[in-house]
Amino acid sequence: MDAIAPHVIRLDDLGNADFLSRYAAPGRIGLCGGSDAVTMAIRRAQGFVTEDGHRSPWSHAFLFTGERADGHHWVIESDLDLRSRHLRLGAQENRLERYFDDEAFPNLAVLDFGLDADQTRRVLCQALDLVAGASHYSLKEILGTLFALPSASLRKRRNLLASEGALYCSAMVQHCFEAIDLRFRPHIDGKNLTPHDIARAEVPHTAWQRLREPQPGRKTRLRRYREAGKTLLTAISA
Repeated sequence: MDAIAPHVIRLDDLGNADFLSRYAAPGRIGLCGGSDAVTMAIRRAQGFVTEDGHRSPWSHAFLFTGERADGHHWVIESDLDLRSRHLRLGAQENRLERYFDDEAFPNLAVLDFGLDADQTRRVLCQALDLVAGASHYSLKEILGTLFALPSASLRKRRNLLASEGALYCSAMVQHCFEAIDLRFRPHIDGKNLTPHDIARAEVPHTAWQRLREPQPGRKTRLRRYREAGKTLLTAISA
């Protein structure tokens, strides 16, 4: 079954702060694609599930919870927070401004699945339960997902390295939406779900995107050099 095409609106001329401030709303989903080595590795690994085999634009998924009394928008996410002396692993609340850096996060998306007020409340309650219960971030489950990515049959099955009480970013978002019986990709186990799978959700939705990198399919200079080298080696060995 092919993914249902979302209504995509491209807004590449906006900076991160303006983009997120305009479209962030409680119950919506955020996707980002980072530029550091770790997130680039995550994006490249998802090449097994992209339409063209190139790296995914997305490396992380999170939930918008809305504006608080401090005047800031907040998100709930399952993440590795290495910014402070105290390492945080797992479900946590953070200010949305952590994604305002245009260079660190060249790709952003906001996904709206049209939740009503009660659905939004149930999704966010599920997320808050994870924060209160200190759901942790499992590197083992990420390895299990990476192992399953090349195989459609393995992705249907339970994550081979699943841990009780553990959820990485996109698995956490899926877990929260299960409170309203919404599955982004019904044929994929929730703990094998990637940020790219959420972007290709088989559920009607609107997606606002800000992409500042070469689009999938556009060959970078390094890729062209590699392909030229392969062609030369083939010619020499023929």
